[in-house]
Amino acid sequence: MEQDVYRQAVALLGNARNILVTTHTRPDGDACGCVVAATAVLRALGKRVHPLLLSPLPDWYAFLFGEKVPVLGSDVQGADLAAGRFGPIDLVLIVDTSSYNQLPGLEDFLRQGDRPILVIDHHVTSDRIGRLELVDQTAAAAGLVLFDFLRAAGWPIPRPASEGLFVAIATDTGWFHLRNADARVFRACAELIEQGVDPNGLYQKLYQDFSFARFRLLVALLNTIELHFDGRYASQYLRQADFERTGAAHRDTENLINECQRIGSVSVAALFAELKDGRIRCSLRSRPNARRGGEAVDVNEIARQFGGGGHKMAAGTYLPAPLKHAMQLIYDEVAKRLR
Repeated sequence: MEQDVYRQAVALLGNARNILVTTHTRPDGDACGCVVAATAVLRALGKRVHPLLLSPLPDWYAFLFGEKVPVLGSDVQGADLAAGRFGPIDLVLIVDTSSYNQLPGLEDFLRQGDRPILVIDHHVTSDRIGRLELVDQTAAAAGLVLFDFLRAAGWPIPRPASEGLFVAIATDTGWFHLRNADARVFRACAELIEQGVDPNGLYQKLYQDFSFARFRLLVALLNTIELHFDGRYASQYLRQADFERTGAAHRDTENLINECQRIGSVSVAALFAELKDGRIRCSLRSRPNARRGGEAVDVNEIARQFGGGGHKMAAGTYLPAPLKHAMQLIYDEVAKRLR
């Protein structure tokens, strides 16, 4: 990242007094960790900071937040923001996305007035929302982009921020087992550990504290796995009835798509989930096949055809119902790349 961009970001944040911090809907570990870290650092600098989520917080990330974070649409309405619910916001900080379709309910507020918007992200997909954008597509996580910026700014990183940054980086690298876990990732996390972060304690809270409902949802999902193209493509789905029967929420699907990648032949995986509004949410993952070699399928390219996006090996989108039709749409696209 060019030093001039860092200087501009420092100036934007330095001049702001009342800052709104938010991220994409269905926040994952990277999103939650960045919101926590940015909030803690900026408050330590004496800023009034208002974190805002666009959908409910997954239970397993709640320990990161020392407060209940309001959710747009339930605790706060779009009209409340425009009416000054949080006071005169003079800067909006958006982390881990730069796409309007991942910021439902917030687009009108972002387009109103001339308040500056700062984006910190690492995704390829972008609507150029920010007046200034710190985007590094080579970074494994937005948390890594934020970490590098905070070091360049020379600002103190409080303990809650260190934990948030570690969670952001660790979760977006699959707890360091994905191909994006490079030397830069390990150097950053080593520094955070030296600052007092406890990786083992965080791992237990994130991955060894499932609710029984979420575990039952995983069982239901595993029972739907189908393999195609000599086992290279794995599809799996969850119907609305599965959520009702298990008592799980849609946010409980996070990372469950990774389970089928324990099958050695699988190069591409898709998880389809029926939503209450009738749409089908599709999550996509890919990896180079250890048995056959070759490059990983670009699932971001597939997702973008349907208005979604993400990364080459991790992306998602929304598809029209019915479920069978949505699954066929993705099957056809995967077929073009695997045949």
